[in-house]
Amino acid sequence: MSTVAIYADAVSTTANEVLRYGVIGTGMMGVEHIRNLLQLPKAEIVAICDSNEESLRRAAALFPNSNVQQFTDYHDVLDAKEIDVLVIATPNHSHVDIILDALETTCHILIEKPLCTSVIDCLRVIEKEAKVGLADRVVWVGLEYRYMPVTEQLLQRVAANEVGDVKMISIREHRFPFLKKVGDWNRFNKNTGGTLVEKCCHFFDLMCIAANSEPRQVFASGSQSVNHLDESYGGLTPDILDNAFVVVDFENGVRAHLDLCMFAEASKNEQEICVVGDLGKVEALVSESTIRVGLRTQGVGSFDEFAVSGASPYAGFHHGASYEEHVRLHESIRLRRKPEVSLRDGLRSVAIGVAAQISIADNRVVSISEVMGI
Repeated sequence: MSTVAIYADAVSTTANEVLRYGVIGTGMMGVEHIRNLLQLPKAEIVAICDSNEESLRRAAALFPNSNVQQFTDYHDVLDAKEIDVLVIATPNHSHVDIILDALETTCHILIEKPLCTSVIDCLRVIEKEAKVGLADRVVWVGLEYRYMPVTEQLLQRVAANEVGDVKMISIREHRFPFLKKVGDWNRFNKNTGGTLVEKCCHFFDLMCIAANSEPRQVFASGSQSVNHLDESYGGLTPDILDNAFVVVDFENGVRAHLDLCMFAEASKNEQEICVVGDLGKVEALVSESTIRVGLRTQGVGSFDEFAVSGASPYAGFHHGASYEEHVRLHESIRLRRKPEVSLRDGLRSVAIGVAAQISIADNRVVSISEVMGI
């Protein structure tokens, strides 16, 4: 029997039953996924894996009455026959090898952002997925910011043409420094892809949705000004940016701007998103969970504000967005839909981040075609 036929049988047996999950990577985001899945109906975590035994032990403590399997080698998870869905939440630089191997299985896959740390590796994954070509398999990239309740409402209002034809997009994130991770892997560009890939792929994804267009070119300015300058790991000083301005020009003429500062934790709103069209503008004040709409016909200084509440049973780190992400993933698997957040979406968000990192290093405008190698 062909691989595709085996996969088709597996889908039919799980369509109306519990979906069984294997979680690879049980650090901060792996545990975030576990906590969300524990709240999700018809989801069962049957295996967890991490090469760091302390991280694995802490994750296993979330299953005091469970027979969840525990592994330190991800290959053992891939070999387990009873898993329907794989969640990959390991350090960024390990994504490419794990997902390339995972694509050899018949499992659905959720891969945490960024898809990979380089455009070349993202393209390798896309090529492999196309080559394997399993019908109805869902491969989903974890760009969950689009599912934060206030952000999702902003995107819905933009899509409904409430502010007219979009002309400008502005996103500001003023937040705390990067948290410590196991092995301090997130202190170095070689592991993360750079701050503008690691952290900001979320925002570049939102820009692409709001602009409803493909990115054309990027110009950025940034530096490491405050954070991690006195730290040393194996004699090496961290090299990750802690502040940047990034301008993205889109094919349809929309212009977007990111204002990132990672030493501004004393802020009322960690994230603010503003989309301006020819009829007005809509803003999402994320920490306040408030939508603000001002239409030009209302006159100077006029606007309306709306509180947005989330209904997620687990808010977690992202205002319930990770739970909603899993709900949508579940629906896509059960109804055999294409993923809402595709490998192409993951590639695009990484490509913008890579272009921005190059722009800062070289002090020049960088075209997306250049980083895509076309």
